[in-house]
Amino acid sequence: MHSYLNTKYYFISKFDTKNIDKLDKQTVVIYRNYSPEIIEENVILKIKNYCKKKGLKIILSNNVKLAIKLKFDGAYIPSFNKSFKHLSYNFKNNFKIYGSAHNIKEIKIKELQKVQRIFLSSLFKKNKNYLGINKFKLLSKLTKIKIVVLGGVSQENLKNIQILNNPEFAGISFFE
Repeated sequence: MHSYLNTKYYFISKFDTKNIDKLDKQTVVIYRNYSPEIIEENVILKIKNYCKKKGLKIILSNNVKLAIKLKFDGAYIPSFNKSFKHLSYNFKNNFKIYGSAHNIKEIKIKELQKVQRIFLSSLFKKNKNYLGINKFKLLSKLTKIKIVVLGGVSQENLKNIQILNNPEFAGISFFE
């Protein structure tokens, strides 16, 4: 992979070993599945155990309490989650909280939620949250929290991340 890149984050919503097997140790897996009404702890544990066996860190999305209980490496709080309940939980020293944002209001909420990284979206993907490089750079400067690039990262635009001074990125299709 590219030498200037640090950590990469791969969002998954199902257990698929063929993609996980291709990941290097600099990749953190984030399991997110917002569709089921019932949380399938056995599936979540299978994913966690497989990632651990491969030497990969694993983050659980949108359920901090379960991430602590199942001994994940951290939890990811999506932009739509404005809760502060997790601030009353006890964490191990190496447990990390991550969050996503699309604008300054959401960045400020993530700061109050005490996240260690903010996934700022969307840099490249032209959707309703599209920022583009200039707005992305501007929003990045409005917080002291480390920013992770999210949205539309591909092999073709990977070089643009380097000019942002932001060598961490997250994605789905990039890894598939």
